[in-house]
Amino acid sequence: MKILNAALAAIMLSGVFSGAAFAHGFKGGDLEISHPYIPTPPTAVAKTAGGYLRITNTGTGPDRLIGIESAVAEKTELHTTEMDADGVAAMKHVPELEIPAGATVAFERGGYHIMFMGLKQALKEGDLVPGTLIFERAGRIDVEFSIDSPKEGEDHTGH
Repeated sequence: MKILNAALAAIMLSGVFSGAAFAHGFKGGDLEISHPYIPTPPTAVAKTAGGYLRITNTGTGPDRLIGIESAVAEKTELHTTEMDADGVAAMKHVPELEIPAGATVAFERGGYHIMFMGLKQALKEGDLVPGTLIFERAGRIDVEFSIDSPKEGEDHTGH
C-alpha cells in the first residue's frame, strides 16, 4: 500500500493529474485564463482562425489585455464582432480590452475573439498551439490553444 501511495503522490506532483491539466487553464498575477481554444478551420489551407477563452480577474484592480502573440500566425489581434444597422456583422480590431476587477470577460462567437491571420500551419483537431496574452499589470501569460471541434454552440464554460 505504501508503494501505491508513493506512486500516486509522485504522479500528482508531476502534474499529470493536476487541476490545471484537467481544466486547461492558466494563471498569471490576478488573472485566470480558462480553456483557450480555436475551432478547427473548415479547410487545411485556411489562412485565418478565431480563438476563444475566458479571462477572470480575481484581483481588486482592473487589468488590460494589450497584446496577443502566437508563432502559429503572421499576425494575431484582438477583435470584436459588431452588427450594423442592416444586421450585417463586421469584425473590428480592438487595440486593448479592460478586464474589470472581480469580473470575467468571455471571448466567444459574435463578440470578442482573437484573430489568427496568415496561419503558418494547418490546425488539426486535438493539437495544442502556443500563444501569449500580454497584460498591462499581469505581464505576459503563456497559454496553449486547444484545437477543438468546429461544432457551433459548444459549451466551454466548464473548462
